[in-house]
Amino acid sequence: MFWTVILVTFLSVGLIVLALAYAFSASAPTVPITDRLRRLWHPPATARTSFREKQKERLQRVLSDMGKILPASPKQVSRTERLMARAGFRRPEAVAAMRGAKVVLPALLVGLAYFTNIYRSNPLFILGFAGVAGYMAPEFWLTRRIKKRQQTIRLSLPDFLDLLVICVEAGLGLDQALMRVSQELRVAHPQLCDELDLSNAEIRVGRSRVEALRELGLRTGVDEIKSLVAMLLQTERFGTSVAQSLRVHSDELRTKRRQRAEELAAKTTVKMVPALVFFIMPALFIVILGPAAISLAHSLGPILQK
Repeated sequence: MFWTVILVTFLSVGLIVLALAYAFSASAPTVPITDRLRRLWHPPATARTSFREKQKERLQRVLSDMGKILPASPKQVSRTERLMARAGFRRPEAVAAMRGAKVVLPALLVGLAYFTNIYRSNPLFILGFAGVAGYMAPEFWLTRRIKKRQQTIRLSLPDFLDLLVICVEAGLGLDQALMRVSQELRVAHPQLCDELDLSNAEIRVGRSRVEALRELGLRTGVDEIKSLVAMLLQTERFGTSVAQSLRVHSDELRTKRRQRAEELAAKTTVKMVPALVFFIMPALFIVILGPAAISLAHSLGPILQK
C-alpha cells in the first residue's frame, strides 16, 4: 500500500509537470487555457508600460503648459536645464514641467489646507507654510534625485576605469575605448553609459574631444569624473601613456573610496550618540532603576506618612 501511494504520487506530479511544459512550449495548440497560462507566466507588460508612459507624458504636458505662466530669466532657465540634465532629464519640456510643478503644487497644498479646515488654528502661518513648502518641494526632489544619480555614477566608475584600461592596453584609441566601454556596461551601469554615449555622439558630430570631455564633467557634476577628465586632458596635452595614467588614477580612486568608507565608519559613533542618549539610556534607566525605586517607595512610604 505504501509503495502504491508513492507510485501514484510520482506519476501525478510527473504528468502535471509534463502538461505544464507542453502548455508553455511553442508547439502547443491555441487552446484558451494554454493562452491563459502563457499570459500568467509572461504577463504583457507593454500595455501597462504604454499606459504609464502616456500618463507621464500627459502630466508633463500639463505641467509644461502651467510652467509658461511663471516668468523666468535666461540665467534661471540655464541653471534649471543644468540641474535637470544632471538628474537625467534632457528634454526641453523638462524645464517647463519643473516650473509648472512650482505653480501646481503650492496651489494644491494651499487648497488642501483650506478645504480640510487645518488653517483655522493659524490661517496666515499654515497657508503661507503650505505655499512655501509646495514651491520648494520640487527643488528638494530634484536635489535628491541628482545626488542619487551622482552616487550611482560614482559607484560605477571603478568598473568603467578597469574596462577602459583593458581596452586602451589592447590597442584601442581613447574614443573607440569609450564607445566600447559604453557598450559593455550598458546593462550594469546605464546612467554612466548614457553620459558616455552623449559624449561620443558630440565627438562624432564634430565637437573636439577636449570640449566633449569637459562637458561630460560639467553635465554630471561628479568630482571623480571631473578629475578623470582633467587627467585625460593633461595626458593628451603632454603625450604621456594613457593606459599608465588611467591605472594610476584608478588606484587613487580606490584609495579615496577606502578613505571615504573609513570616514563614514568613524562618524557612526557620533551619529549614535543622540539615539543612545534620548532612546536607549532612558529605557535602561527605567529597567535598571525602576524596581529599586518601587521598592524604596514601598519601604519609605509608611515612614513618610507618619
